[in-house]
Amino acid sequence: MILKKHIATHVGTIPRSGIRDFFEIVQSMKEVISLGIGEPDFDTPWHIREAAIYSLERGHTGYTSNLGLPELRQHISEYVARHFSVSYDPKSEIMVTVGVSEGIDLALRALINPGDEVLYHEPCYVSYSPSILLSHGIPVAIATRAEDNFTLTAEELEKKISPASKVLMLNFPCNPTGATQTRGELEKIARLCVEHDLVVLTDEIYSELTYDGAKHVSIASLPGMRERTVFLHGFSKAFAMTGFRIGYTCAPAILTEAMMKVHQYAILCANTTAQDAAIEALLNGAREVDSMRKEYELRRNFIVRSFNDLGLDCFKPLGAFYVFPKISSTGLTSREFSLGLLEKKQVACVPGPAFGPSGEGFIRCSYATGMEQIKIAMERIAEFVEETRR
Repeated sequence: MILKKHIATHVGTIPRSGIRDFFEIVQSMKEVISLGIGEPDFDTPWHIREAAIYSLERGHTGYTSNLGLPELRQHISEYVARHFSVSYDPKSEIMVTVGVSEGIDLALRALINPGDEVLYHEPCYVSYSPSILLSHGIPVAIATRAEDNFTLTAEELEKKISPASKVLMLNFPCNPTGATQTRGELEKIARLCVEHDLVVLTDEIYSELTYDGAKHVSIASLPGMRERTVFLHGFSKAFAMTGFRIGYTCAPAILTEAMMKVHQYAILCANTTAQDAAIEALLNGAREVDSMRKEYELRRNFIVRSFNDLGLDCFKPLGAFYVFPKISSTGLTSREFSLGLLEKKQVACVPGPAFGPSGEGFIRCSYATGMEQIKIAMERIAEFVEETRR
């Protein structure tokens, strides 16, 4: 039996994640300093872990509502209103998901018909284009540029809008670039969305991690946008809760109902223990979030300065925990640079094209690792760059 011919075409033609492929190589090596995977190096704060333990001790191990624990949804509603200036009804407009990744999948499957176009900025998180394809949509990438600090401009967006355009996906602060958006540019983008009747999926998982006093603005809070936006957020990054796999969607009731239909048949509900831990994070986690953010900011300052001192142009991102330095001056491709650095100096970073073709000439380095490790990594990168230029 030839099983390959039975695999769905839209699945078989999707490439494996460039990040995961690269890190299969990393895992086969010893004593590698990784600036690759975007996962906080901090342990989940103890009081949040303790809430999970207590949840198990209480025997709180049954199913929850498809939408998630009512208490958690209430706290999410209050948190979003307080931090993002937009209100959602916890009974009908908020759903707890298995990470933001599931939220993205649910939103796309609930919205997209075959042939609909989904616009998104690039470089972008690796799952966006594949998620669009898996929902039978057509991905339409809008390249962002280093000279614009990788922001999405309304001017470039408008060039890509067509009669088939249905959805715009946003991710600011951005993985992999750390880029953020100004209120002024978001307002221009919002006007285009209203004019062309686009639905917006806004992935704001890094929103708590902004620096230099930058004020995060959600497009959902702008005039005319709440009714056409799916707001996506979660606990993985700011609260260091990646393994808990808890995210959430906020959207008008009609969109939430559509997403819930997919969720209830595919997943049923998010993990109950993790939902209890998420309640504790929202109630009492602000101090640790601020402490981690301050440490990330110190690391960002060091790593940006180090790359620029090497002559590898690196703009200073205002969000997330990534830098996206330009390495094309070495004469190497992104993959050649990353593989060479890994093989010769045991430092792992991610080639820029893993985040789309416009990432060529760049690498992504995460500073969600300890400062001492970052310092050693930058010393090794300096050695590698010097050897390359000889």
